[in-house]
Amino acid sequence: MLCGYVAIVGRPNVGKSTLLNYIIGQKLSITADKPQTTRHQILGVKTTEDSQVIYVDTPGIHTGGKKAINRYMNKAATSITKDVDVIVFIVHALKWTGEDQAVLNKLKESKVPLILAVNRIDWVTDKSRLLPFLQEIQAKHDFSDIIPISALKGTHVNELEELIGKYLPEGEPYFPEDQVTDRSVKFLTAEIIREKLFRELGEELPYQTTVDIESFKEEEGLVRIHATVLVETKGQKTIVIGKKGDRLKSMSTNARHDIEKLLDSKVFLRVWVKVRKGWSDDEQALSSLGYTDLDK
Repeated sequence: MLCGYVAIVGRPNVGKSTLLNYIIGQKLSITADKPQTTRHQILGVKTTEDSQVIYVDTPGIHTGGKKAINRYMNKAATSITKDVDVIVFIVHALKWTGEDQAVLNKLKESKVPLILAVNRIDWVTDKSRLLPFLQEIQAKHDFSDIIPISALKGTHVNELEELIGKYLPEGEPYFPEDQVTDRSVKFLTAEIIREKLFRELGEELPYQTTVDIESFKEEEGLVRIHATVLVETKGQKTIVIGKKGDRLKSMSTNARHDIEKLLDSKVFLRVWVKVRKGWSDDEQALSSLGYTDLDK
């Protein structure tokens, strides 16, 4: 049986989480059209009759951020590349940026197979432009394989999985065949709430925002969840709550619907917004909120 770990890496907002969710067949990583949506390593397990592949979705490797949370996300993205069997490096079709080059520079240090997945080919209306772009980036590094895909539509994703399988070692499964992630339900619940914040607030989203699950109680036929949205200023709190609380109410309702699907249960969800100044640049605060030290 083939069994191994695969890191999904790239700059922010290139479709890493969308790819993981498509491969696993359910939503594990939250998605939004915003950089820095993914902040943690998210593990997804796909088990078939002849293989178990453990995919690790990572935060986007980015430059410019100087706060503790930026350092955490970059460490979460780069540390895993030392401990996997294959790396899938995702870029946008027809768009190579300085951040893409910075990611590639870091990946060149790795000694494991590096597959380049050129995502969002469904966005390319003039397909004749795709081949010159592929030739251009092929010259940047001796990639193990290069494959154009659409993570959203699933185009060539099966072929990508076959390419990954070429480089996996034989071994015993690491996880039970019915397990799809190592993350707790509590963690996934917090991530759903954070996703709805990203989608509800759009351009007004304060990036110094996180979600803490203060209480998670399972009763007969009902799960009661008390969650706190943490921001750093009173102005950010006003933005999240919205006029007469409309935004917070809308976000909470949308989150509750998705959490009920996740848990297959009715959910009572109550969400507060609190100000905790400087949490995103405080190592101790980050640790208490689940942004744990990756060196430990």
